[in-house]
Amino acid sequence: MRLRFRFAYYLVGFTMGLFFVTAMFIGKDTRCNYFPNARVLNDLRNKPFVFSNEAAKVLSQGWVDTTDIKNSLKYGDVDFGKSNIKVGSGKRYIIEGKTTKNQEILLEIVNYSDKAVLKNVVKKE
Repeated sequence: MRLRFRFAYYLVGFTMGLFFVTAMFIGKDTRCNYFPNARVLNDLRNKPFVFSNEAAKVLSQGWVDTTDIKNSLKYGDVDFGKSNIKVGSGKRYIIEGKTTKNQEILLEIVNYSDKAVLKNVVKKE
């Protein structure tokens, strides 16, 4: 069999395979979070989010709001050197993010199996 015929058969099979894989995953909410930072942030975003009393006081000051916290949970960076520490039945994570006014903030979040609790929000200096 000639090389061009082999190549043509390969392309036909490859195209059919792409079609079936695309048809299988279309319409599904499939995420590919391979890196630890993306996994932690995705896990925190998908759980019910609760604010502690300290975090509620900081939010009432007005320099940070819930939009900034949501953006930090989407685009922020987890500081694993200070994170992944057991706190009761959960784990503490420190997330570095920014406000809409480009002020750097640190979020202290405790991740439980059924919820995520924002313990504190601090301006990064």
